[in-house]
Amino acid sequence: MDRQVLKAIRSERRKHRVRNKLMGSSERPRLSVFRSNKHIYAQIIDDDKGVTLAAAGSLGKDSKINYGGNKAAAVAIGKAIAEVAKAKGITKVCFDRSHYKYHGRIKALADAAREGGLQF
Repeated sequence: MDRQVLKAIRSERRKHRVRNKLMGSSERPRLSVFRSNKHIYAQIIDDDKGVTLAAAGSLGKDSKINYGGNKAAAVAIGKAIAEVAKAKGITKVCFDRSHYKYHGRIKALADAAREGGLQF
């Protein structure tokens, strides 16, 4: 099998292993993080209703970040998602790192969201 295919399969397994342990609800929605090479995105999702409550990303009209592939951008997105969540009355979330290690940009985003007032 091709190396990239095996890598994708392992990534999906890790993602499902993490997602099986947590579920976003109305009182404690899920903070999901997606990281690409150039940008980083965060969403707060209510899995009971299947709806996105808040979102922030380094790519978009309202974003003032030129390059989202570094820790500084992750910190900015963490603070932005915390502000949007507090404006909507969300204080407690469960953190979904997907298949990413809790390290680097993912950790920086989580720490910034905690400083912004979200509780994991």
